[in-house]
Amino acid sequence: MNNTIQRLAALAITVLAAATLAGCASGAHKDNMAVAAPVATGKKFSQSVQVVTGGGNDTGVMDSSNISNADLKTAVETSIAKSGLFRSVSASGGDYTLGVTVIQLSKPTFGGAFTVDLEAGWTLTRNSDKSVLLRKSVRSTATATMGDSLVGVTRLRLAVEGAARNNIEQGLKAVSELPL
Repeated sequence: MNNTIQRLAALAITVLAAATLAGCASGAHKDNMAVAAPVATGKKFSQSVQVVTGGGNDTGVMDSSNISNADLKTAVETSIAKSGLFRSVSASGGDYTLGVTVIQLSKPTFGGAFTVDLEAGWTLTRNSDKSVLLRKSVRSTATATMGDSLVGVTRLRLAVEGAARNNIEQGLKAVSELPL
């Protein structure tokens, strides 16, 4: 009986230590997905834009890092505001609607360096006549290494955030090249 209790206690301590060292999965954070420096855009538009996102997933307790729709939306809006690409970002309405939909998020399950690939569909629609001005698939990638973090779940989150940030930058550059 005493031996069984000792084994169960040792097992519980081992599981707790492993969970503490491994960390818990956390989703990509909106501040880390937003483009850090102003996006080098070709133009500045005097109209407003509304951002709509889809295809993302919240990160569950047992999941690996994901991109939630709400955090992606905020990251795109923040990046637009930093770049000054549009006069303003509208919560609803606006002159244009920018849709960003996560199509595929490919993540590794283990390794020293984690490379994440993201494909997102970008559409820009003029709200007055519902004409689609841009429909583009944007592919991006980012890698996080052991130098970025020794903790695997953190390294994966950093790679996911980097892929999203690169995707936002490419998508906004594509929008900036339009003749609006």
